[in-house]
Amino acid sequence: MIEDKNQQRTALEKLGEFGLIDHLTKNFEINQKSTIKSIGDDAAVLDFKSKQLVVTTDLLVEHVHFDLSYVPLKHLGYKAVMVNLSDVYAMNASATQITISIAVSNRFPLEALEELYAGIETAAKIYDIDVIGGDTTSSTTGLIISITAIGEIDAKDVIYRSGAKPNDLVVVSGDIGAAYMGLQVLEREKEVFKVNPKNQPDLDHYAYIIERQLKPEARRDIIELLKKLEVKPTSMIDISDGLSSEIMHICKQSEVGVAIYENKIPLDPQVISACEEFNIDSTTIALNGGEDYELLMTISQEDFPKIKGNPNLTVIGYITEKARGMNLITRDEQSVPIIAKGWNSLENQE
Repeated sequence: MIEDKNQQRTALEKLGEFGLIDHLTKNFEINQKSTIKSIGDDAAVLDFKSKQLVVTTDLLVEHVHFDLSYVPLKHLGYKAVMVNLSDVYAMNASATQITISIAVSNRFPLEALEELYAGIETAAKIYDIDVIGGDTTSSTTGLIISITAIGEIDAKDVIYRSGAKPNDLVVVSGDIGAAYMGLQVLEREKEVFKVNPKNQPDLDHYAYIIERQLKPEARRDIIELLKKLEVKPTSMIDISDGLSSEIMHICKQSEVGVAIYENKIPLDPQVISACEEFNIDSTTIALNGGEDYELLMTISQEDFPKIKGNPNLTVIGYITEKARGMNLITRDEQSVPIIAKGWNSLENQE
């Protein structure tokens, strides 16, 4: 993709580090009142007055978190921002600024990085955030992206993982498992391409699940919906590593147990059909797939009437006493322990 000889290739060394930063960030606009000084000084200056600050950071490494043989650079830039904004929204906060740091090898020309930053710029405009700084350096191992996201929130509105109580309802936004199945399709087509480079895959049938993998959306809309419904979750987390891992985080931090119902887990029809095609159990994918960036939360039963029937929110279980453990209630009403088998970047993925 980035080796296309028909495209112009400008060596990064022609610009130098500061020239590169100036070139890649010249189109970023400032929209947040809290941004006093952004790019161009030793540090950014922010003013949140009476608000509390929320800060999160994520690292994306080529060959570990993404494969450029099928991930367009523009999509990668967009996704890198979403990964971080999702964590801000999981705290019930408003995302306001990000910083971007990248390390690149000399196989990347300027035009490739322009594509990457075009995706970042698109995300910044859609989600109304300011790009206020970062760093660039060289790499001997491909492309590395580190983004730090900053948000603001009133102290009374912060939601932690530690607030779940017995009898709270477990609720998930959207549907889950699609991103993982999109990855399976892309990996399969990559292997087919290796055998027959002239083969052009027809991916229309997989459009939804591929988009969920390549261009996920952080659920700012769910935070806005909850405020409109006057529902404040007792705990919340984003689903980045798989439903099982995330619910276990909540249970551990809140010192509670949980019962999740298999037949309540929301699955898109395209996920179900793809699972059948790949001969994979759809519940296993929903529990362990990851990268959906939906929001998993617990709410008081008193708030159930407010969310009942809302197509964006699904009740999938309830919180129990810690002694009852963390369990999945299967379709045949058997109770089995929930085990986290989600994404672990430190494991050998071979």
